[in-house]
Amino acid sequence: MEDNSKECAELRRLSSAASQWRKWGPYLSERQWGTVREDYSLDGNAWNYFTHDQARSRAYRWGEDGLAGISDDHQQLCFALALWNGRDPILKERLFGLTNSEGNHGEDVKEYYFYLDSTPSHSYMKYLYKYPQAAYPYADLVETNRKRSRQDMEYELIDTGVFDEDRYFDVFVEYAKESPDDILIRITAANRGPAAAPLHVLPTLWFRNTWSWEPNSHKPLLEERINPDGSPMIVASHPDLGVRYLYVERGAVLLFTENETNMARVFGTPNTSHYVKDGINDFVVLGRHDEANPEKHGTKASAYFRLEVPGGQSRVLNLRLTPNPPDSFGKAGPLGSAFASTMDTRKKEADEFYTSITPDSLTEDASRVMRQALAGMLWSKQYYAYDVDRWSEDRPGDFRNQEWVHLSNEEIISMPDKWEYPWYAAWDLAFHAVALSVVDPELAKQQMDLMLREDYLHPNGQLPAYEWNFSDVNPPVHAWAARFVYENEKERLGKGDLKFLEESFQKLTVNFTWWVNRKDPSGRNIFGGGVLGLDNIGVFDRSAPLPTGGHLEQADGTAWMAFFSQNMLQIAIELARYKPEYERMVVKFAKHFMWIALAMENLGAEHRSMWDEEDGFFYDVLRLPNGSAMRLKVRSLVGLLPLCATAVFHGEVRDQMPTVIANLTKFMDRHPRMRASFSLESVLKDGVNRTRLLDLMTEQKYRRVLAKMLDENEFLSPYGIRSMSRYHLEHPYVFNLGGQDYRVQYTPAESDTGMFGGNSNWRGPIWMPINFLIVRSLVNLHEYYGEDFRVECPTGSGKMMNLFEVAQELGRRLGRVFLRDENGRRAIYGGTEKFQNDPYWRDYILFYEHFHGDNGAGIGASHQTGWTGGIANLIQLSGSLTSQSVVAGTARFAYLRKR
Repeated sequence: MEDNSKECAELRRLSSAASQWRKWGPYLSERQWGTVREDYSLDGNAWNYFTHDQARSRAYRWGEDGLAGISDDHQQLCFALALWNGRDPILKERLFGLTNSEGNHGEDVKEYYFYLDSTPSHSYMKYLYKYPQAAYPYADLVETNRKRSRQDMEYELIDTGVFDEDRYFDVFVEYAKESPDDILIRITAANRGPAAAPLHVLPTLWFRNTWSWEPNSHKPLLEERINPDGSPMIVASHPDLGVRYLYVERGAVLLFTENETNMARVFGTPNTSHYVKDGINDFVVLGRHDEANPEKHGTKASAYFRLEVPGGQSRVLNLRLTPNPPDSFGKAGPLGSAFASTMDTRKKEADEFYTSITPDSLTEDASRVMRQALAGMLWSKQYYAYDVDRWSEDRPGDFRNQEWVHLSNEEIISMPDKWEYPWYAAWDLAFHAVALSVVDPELAKQQMDLMLREDYLHPNGQLPAYEWNFSDVNPPVHAWAARFVYENEKERLGKGDLKFLEESFQKLTVNFTWWVNRKDPSGRNIFGGGVLGLDNIGVFDRSAPLPTGGHLEQADGTAWMAFFSQNMLQIAIELARYKPEYERMVVKFAKHFMWIALAMENLGAEHRSMWDEEDGFFYDVLRLPNGSAMRLKVRSLVGLLPLCATAVFHGEVRDQMPTVIANLTKFMDRHPRMRASFSLESVLKDGVNRTRLLDLMTEQKYRRVLAKMLDENEFLSPYGIRSMSRYHLEHPYVFNLGGQDYRVQYTPAESDTGMFGGNSNWRGPIWMPINFLIVRSLVNLHEYYGEDFRVECPTGSGKMMNLFEVAQELGRRLGRVFLRDENGRRAIYGGTEKFQNDPYWRDYILFYEHFHGDNGAGIGASHQTGWTGGIANLIQLSGSLTSQSVVAGTARFAYLRKR
């Protein structure tokens, strides 16, 4: 990557702890209602306790949400957009969607919005919201989806007809920073319809309500003042933030109320204040002018613009949120000619920055997808506050997460999806960091560090999973992500952040110990873990007690621990280059890996091994209370994950660490089974350029597994690797227990079961993070085996490829999900013609949670840029690596640079 843009210089400034450029950013959630942290119900039903209908009237405790919004990094002062088309029953202040019980496939946002651009410092950002001119069909969406079964498709906003004849507004919101806390705001409302239409625009400023929960805290104040030129402004005074000014154009009416709960509406009890959170809504929509404070002060305020926008035309509004008082701007004022100049400059700098990290060989469309993926990553940062101990004080009896009372979070964290999943998930966050390392290495490291801090990491060493159940177990991918982030920065700057790597390693050693002690029930290096992020992939709910009794020995759990061991080993090797005392840890994790590899091979009795020689595939093993065991023969990602556990070591490592090699040689001599193990043959045998390979499979096993993975009738889709083999469409796996059938069938789209809420599906769709790890592993294997290891791809085609070429082919197929094909269509949008053909829709990209196993259409959460943002890494990879550079050892999967 070339440091040839102004933003790259800015990134170097941002590496300083004193930097303020990140203080303001897109830190509002898209949905704070319906979350665990706002749930004080007796039954733990977060969706019903705090609803969308209540959100306009009820003050939040732990955070705020809003449309295209920003806040400071402690979310004390918030800014967002509110809209009204003159027909809706309420202001559009936040995105609407269905709760888990309302949707036929779980919770789902029913809006169209796009994160179009952002720099790492948020010096420039752009957001698009598509607002219908007809009344928003709240009731229709709820009622129609409720009538549909899990076998039916979801009923989407575009299906209601509200976008017919293009009668909607494209509302663009742009932010540009003159300085770290001087923020210019431009709102552009474009009427895409044929006729003039009214639009009420209410840029809104408010304080998060902290005073209701902390009685002795100082209550901040918003109040109106008039500029010398006669235009109004809102002055915000806060004990920590100081004074801020929101300058607005002439023509606005300023409306003030309080960010206080409307107790009468929500709970049927008297209000403590006449002016409440929904006062501005009632002023505009219901015409109740006494609901806004005539004295022009409060803790929530809007600049009210009433526009009439002709068909096919646009209207622009400029605002400025800044600590600079009116007399600091001179005669031009805060919205004068310098405003447009700054906007243009920041946009140009954003262009320069993305040019600096985008391979020259990419097409315009691929560059667009990469940029929007990374913009989505940066927009998905959110202020997240949740102190379990303080939260539990207001809850009666037993409560969710009660074993996590040490957990106290208040950070800016990368969210999986700020509407559907507005809470962090540990393994998601690791993949986020990998994608973020392309665009903001400092942020990537900070996000990795969070989960390992003492106020997150459990005293027993477990990482918190997610707020619905912090004790759930996510795959152990943090060591890999930490190493990836470290190596990427090392390649870019010429040196890595050893302090970050060492601190990560020390905490991850504690987490590794937790895994060994808690998730290896028999002490034989065969691991469980339950769901491990793969929700409904198994025959049974893998996080619940088995209906058969006994326990599962999981191919994926054991493969993940092998993967964990490999990455801890590689980190230890890197640290030992600078601190020889880490050589002991190199030995420790090498031994751990070898024991796991030997256990997974398990040369014992029939049906005791995860490897099925007849099928040429790995399966979970069900161990019953009577001591018998059987394989659960479901061909899924569970059996492909052993393929992902690969690590390549170069000859110079052995040359530089003779003591380590001597210790490991003695260890293998003491355990002859190690030397006899087929799974460890590549540890002892040189590959290309004196490489050695730590992995779980022999060359013959690779060929057998790859034959299935690359078979288009099994795992290989035109758009990547499916999560379950298509073989199970016609041949479902059925397990009969006491007359009840437990059935697993290939389901390429939405889940047809309610397991884990029914809003994600690992029984067929394509998931970006696992595909990413498969591509990485194929590159590693090519580095060891070289050009001579060739396989048929696709299976049965007669076309032979080396493993790097297979990795490239998978990358191309994954890219087809997002990129236009020869007919100008994007697979991600399936048969939705407006997205395929309309010039105002077709180049705005959504990054879904997963993708249809047969046609590549987007499924699940529509803004899960989090780990789907990894497509940016793969696009960059496609222009950065060659087969020859990988074999020569001059380029590896983590080391991506511009070419």
